Amino acid sequence: MIYLPEVTPGTIYVGAALVAALPFSALTPTDQMAGLYLHIPFCRQKCSYCDFFSAPPVGNQLDTWHHLLVSNLRLIAAEQPTKLDTIFFGGGTPSLLSPAQVETILDACRSLFIFDPQIEISLEANPATLTRATLDAYLALGINRLSLGIQSFNDQFLRFLGRKHCATQAVSMFKQARAAGFNNLSLDLIFALPGQTSHDLEQEISQVLELNPEHVGIYGLSIEPGTPLQHRVDQKQVREIDEELYAQSYLLLDQRLTDAGFEHYEISNFARPGYRCQHNQAYWQRKTCLAAGAGAHGFDASDYGRRFAIPADLIHYQQKLAARQNPAELVEEFTRRQAMSETLYLALRTRDGINNTDFIKQFGLSPKAAFPKAFERLRPSLQQQADRWFFTVDSWLLYDHLISDILTP
Repeated sequence: MIYLPEVTPGTIYVGAALVAALPFSALTPTDQMAGLYLHIPFCRQKCSYCDFFSAPPVGNQLDTWHHLLVSNLRLIAAEQPTKLDTIFFGGGTPSLLSPAQVETILDACRSLFIFDPQIEISLEANPATLTRATLDAYLALGINRLSLGIQSFNDQFLRFLGRKHCATQAVSMFKQARAAGFNNLSLDLIFALPGQTSHDLEQEISQVLELNPEHVGIYGLSIEPGTPLQHRVDQKQVREIDEELYAQSYLLLDQRLTDAGFEHYEISNFARPGYRCQHNQAYWQRKTCLAAGAGAHGFDASDYGRRFAIPADLIHYQQKLAARQNPAELVEEFTRRQAMSETLYLALRTRDGINNTDFIKQFGLSPKAAFPKAFERLRPSLQQQADRWFFTVDSWLLYDHLISDILTP
């Protein structure tokens, strides 16, 4: 039985919980850095597999969204100013925003927060929404990391997924982004597609390696409740991929990409040396993140941690902002035990694993002492090297199953 977490492009999962980014109140600019997530919940067309909060814009929603984000940011900054080391435009399709709208948002960020000199500013983009002119403009505005939702280089699979671009367009936009001057390019690839053979996947990987991005995200197709894809599965129109083939596909991606010099630094992410996604790493390290936008989630790292969510309701969001009220709501406040659990299982998603000394400094005991039964059961899968514990790639295929004892109260 394969337990690799099903992850959809543009999403950060921790076990079964979605983590994006949110407001917080306990930091000062001199304490530590924070990330900022900006959710753009609009798409030209909803993809068949997507269960995120996004939809085609109605009326002037897209035209005014950047002003709502700015209002949201002002409320966050008024609660507690801080220093940002990452900004991430996610969605949805952030590249539906015009360069002028992005400029308004970034200008507001610069006026409200302190920017780290090496700040990473990422923007997710659909190849169908890009032109060379917008690429040039995004780069000039300070976007220094572009994440392209290519998903596949096979037109048949792109149509199945409901994507609006074709393979030729995807390759062209990637090359144009490179020519524009982007030197930190990421692309997303979906595997475990119904009907996808190992030969098909080999061709996908070959195209990735030919383009030579700095970062690659791989996502096994998940059948999410309430999506058009789930309906097709229920109607027996689509069959999920065989679990054995799923595992073979995952391990093939690992082998080919690591052989080509990529570091498999997290379950679903590969990077050239020095090009890990700093924003995403903050999630797995339980660092504070701010967020603006209906549907965003996030984390306050003070004490043992608190998780917030901004309701996925555009009308509610607008009403809250009009009343000058922060729309974020508390979802969960962590106990010490819960914080230890999440710190451990998030770290085990990563190649770095959990540092024994750091864990002791934070909680007063080692991970093994905190979870003796889990460590006993995980003995065949959990590796130790120097002062850290980590999973092998093969164990990542069973991740959700392996961490079950860590999640037990």
